[in-house]
Amino acid sequence: MMKKIQKLTQEINELTVRIEQEYPELYRYLDENPITISVDDEAKPTYNSFVDYLESLKSILEKYMESHK
Repeated sequence: MMKKIQKLTQEINELTVRIEQEYPELYRYLDENPITISVDDEAKPTYNSFVDYLESLKSILEKYMESHK
């Protein structure tokens, strides 16, 4: 499971860097975005929370790209 989380973390990082470099106008709003990695009842991030966060980043970028063609 830890390797899967590490892979997701890498994907999140790569996507975040891509957004920062290619879409700086969008990147500055990521900190303001209320979507963050959620935690379970024990206050530990779960695999699903990483998946959800990565999907939210992809969705934000996709919507941004569609609206700024």
